[in-house]
Amino acid sequence: MNSTISMKTNVPMKTDILVAGSGIAGLIFALKACEFADIALITKKSASISNTAYAQGGIAIPLDEKDEAYHISDTLIAGRNLCNKKAVELMVKSARMRIHDLVEFGIPFENGSGKFKRSLEAGHTFPRVIYNSDATGRAIEQTLVKLVRGNPKITLMENSLLLDLIVSKNGSGENGCVGAQILTNKNQIQTINSKFTVLATGGLGQIYENTTNPSVATGDGFAIANRLGAKMENMEFVQFHPTKLDVKSKEPFLISETLRGEGAVLLNSKNEKFMEKYDQLGDLAPRDVVAHAIYLESLHGKVYLDITSKPSAFLKNRFPNIFSKCLEHGFDITKDKIPIVPAAHYMCGGIKTDLNARTTVANLYAIGEVACTGVQGANRLASNSLLEGIVFSHQACLDIKKRFSKQTIFFQSKKLSPIIQIPSRIVDSYRKQIQKIMWEKVGVVRKTSQLKIAINELEKINKSLHAIAKKGTNYNLAETLNMAQISLLVAKAALRRKKSLGCHYIE
Repeated sequence: MNSTISMKTNVPMKTDILVAGSGIAGLIFALKACEFADIALITKKSASISNTAYAQGGIAIPLDEKDEAYHISDTLIAGRNLCNKKAVELMVKSARMRIHDLVEFGIPFENGSGKFKRSLEAGHTFPRVIYNSDATGRAIEQTLVKLVRGNPKITLMENSLLLDLIVSKNGSGENGCVGAQILTNKNQIQTINSKFTVLATGGLGQIYENTTNPSVATGDGFAIANRLGAKMENMEFVQFHPTKLDVKSKEPFLISETLRGEGAVLLNSKNEKFMEKYDQLGDLAPRDVVAHAIYLESLHGKVYLDITSKPSAFLKNRFPNIFSKCLEHGFDITKDKIPIVPAAHYMCGGIKTDLNARTTVANLYAIGEVACTGVQGANRLASNSLLEGIVFSHQACLDIKKRFSKQTIFFQSKKLSPIIQIPSRIVDSYRKQIQKIMWEKVGVVRKTSQLKIAINELEKINKSLHAIAKKGTNYNLAETLNMAQISLLVAKAALRRKKSLGCHYIE
């Protein structure tokens, strides 16, 4: 292992607002905030790679004012009454106004007779999920990224990894976030000073061996904010999507819950429907219940999703992407059962924020999956995630706009680490260990004894990675260290919660 680059003089870059992340929350925030500020938006890979792009189902929008009460109730019930009711009410009552923002941005949703088409998903009292085919997230992502690329007030920095945030005292003597250090696409560390910093870094599914998340979802924002001292909340509530396509593939693919909303049923290895014995809602039970039921049934053999009762033409038109992806793996959904398995999907907890998306660190905001607004509680209601991102990115924008003229930029930096070369097999080995530990010991079903073992193993891995990091950093090491740190946070939170609740099921 050799230190190979001694860093050149680091001249801080200056921007009004630094945004980290290019999912729906980060992109919408940037497009709104650029009306009054200069924006630097950094993203780990291409701007089009995010959890948003993987979202199939759609966005839950109440039908009318009467349905708002049902939508709020559905969210609270799914969240096992651990939700922040004020946050839920804000999200739902803002929903119809915020969806018009997306329409104005040019995002296409399917409609008929001048109204949005709506589908039913598990946990919803009524069909209220608006969509674009079975690739809603991709349609949103592509449209917003194109707008960001064409906006002169937004500096888009792709292939740039957020390394750490910088804290300093402002003119009032208050400790606050004044920017960040990033690892650029030129393999150099760059300091960016900003008036405000907005974390929109997405999820952490990659800490698990089995996930629906893209490779970029390694929990960076959670780990970095935690190192800074931001308060974290509900970190034990990792939601497992019940129906990931159960095939060997480098590219994870989930089967939308909308299939069950359209009549698909779950079958065990004996070809038996089984959900009725776990919940009175059967196949339309909330995600935590369905994931747990599938896990238990899978102990006795394969589990399948069957929608062959629907006409072939309907399935090909309504679910073209799912149809083609399954066909690639040898399954014709018009004729065949679809093999499925639960997989790590969404973090319901995260960096604690208020209703304006402020964290407990001054001038640092968090929006999207990395934030814990209190909306999701112990278990997220299907298709509320994109809605949460839309609503709270708007809240953050409004709050920053009010404070903007009073805030000044403080040019501060921190000691630069050298970029070091490490054989990839060393760091990759730690990464695989983390994923295996989390899947086997901090997964769908947890045991106190296994959680204690997991914590011990993860502490050893953290210690080893920190020893390497004392000599310097690089992309793979920084990312893996974040994975190790956030895995330990999840495992410790799971051990503290002694009783099962929502996503957290402990034997």
